[in-house]
Amino acid sequence: MNNLDPRDVDLRKDLDATVRARRDLGDDYDAALVDSFLEKVEQRIDDAVDRRVRRHLAEQQTQSARGARRPKDADTWAERFGFAIISLILAIPLTAVCGGIAGTAGTFAAWAGIVGVNFAQAVRLNPELLSGRRERSREDG
Repeated sequence: MNNLDPRDVDLRKDLDATVRARRDLGDDYDAALVDSFLEKVEQRIDDAVDRRVRRHLAEQQTQSARGARRPKDADTWAERFGFAIISLILAIPLTAVCGGIAGTAGTFAAWAGIVGVNFAQAVRLNPELLSGRRERSREDG
């Protein structure tokens, strides 16, 4: 019993006191002493279970709150327009540099990268673009 937390030490003291009281009072009080000690043990168990249940419920509520509060959708018109403008602005020097270094192949490589980045952004914002769900829902609706 070396690695006991303070509650276990208190419980051990209660057990020792109960055993001493039994010795002093005799066999007539066995049932009362055992019941008293068991009530203390039961209360400790109830307290521990209550703490664990409260902690578990708090963790579930935290997870639910995080799940319910999804990040803001980035699919607003302004953000898409801003991404397109920045992409085109950066395309000008990128085309000049790549075209100057590698000629026509460099220009095609630069524009392939620009188109790839914009496509990746579009798929990130609208994953259904790859699965074709949007077309099916328009046909059904």
